[in-house]
Amino acid sequence: MDEHNSGRVTKDGIRIYQEADFAGMHKAGALAAQILDRVAPLVYPGQSTGEIDAAITRMVDEAGATSATIGYKGYQHASCISVNHVVCHGIPGDKRLKDGDILNVDVTVIVDGWFGDTSRMYVAGKLSRKSERLIQVTHDALFEGISAVRPGNTFGDIGHAIQTFVEANRMAVVRDFCGHGLGRVFHSPPNVLHYGRPGTGPELEEGMFFTIEPMVNLGRAETKVLADDWTAVTRDKSLSAQFEHSIGVTATGCEIFTLSPAGKFHPTWD
Repeated sequence: MDEHNSGRVTKDGIRIYQEADFAGMHKAGALAAQILDRVAPLVYPGQSTGEIDAAITRMVDEAGATSATIGYKGYQHASCISVNHVVCHGIPGDKRLKDGDILNVDVTVIVDGWFGDTSRMYVAGKLSRKSERLIQVTHDALFEGISAVRPGNTFGDIGHAIQTFVEANRMAVVRDFCGHGLGRVFHSPPNVLHYGRPGTGPELEEGMFFTIEPMVNLGRAETKVLADDWTAVTRDKSLSAQFEHSIGVTATGCEIFTLSPAGKFHPTWD
């Protein structure tokens, strides 16, 4: 077993990392979060998503890190930028933001072989009341899920916490996409569903690393992927929001690797 794959693998294929591995994940997660902090002033009406992505590419390069998404399955950008009814995997381009647009920016970097993966919501111009409520519910749903992370609980407990919170607020959890294991690889077991029944799925153990990244729709849960094979949108054209953290399970709960250094994880931070 080499040093890059320390620890054991559970019967469900989930790698258990060592205590020393947490430092590598914190370093990678901190860079991804710092980049998203620096994106905040770049989001305004008239700005293009391509220009935001170009700035992110420069930030990754300046940090001496590697973008995990450039070249991934043919993808050519350092971020996914998903605007309004785009659920996830929006491709940056010439589209210019309009006043009131909401957008998720998702960045994954590789630092010393470790993957830092996080996303958060932004608003161009003035935030509408319904968009604000959607963003708040999605943000809080992520933390409902994180609050269920501790050894002895299950992945079903995480999904159930998110689903019940979202549905109590009369919104819908997307079921077509999920969180994932990560560490020295971009995607690995487990699939972290954002819905589920308590007590189901693999049991959480200290040393598991994974993302929780609920996507929440104002309308129905159904999505479709466009002809570019990346962009996922709501079938009913309703607004969608998403927040994502990378976390590691500890003896008593979890550590979040992708906390915002400047406290800008929520778009109304100022």
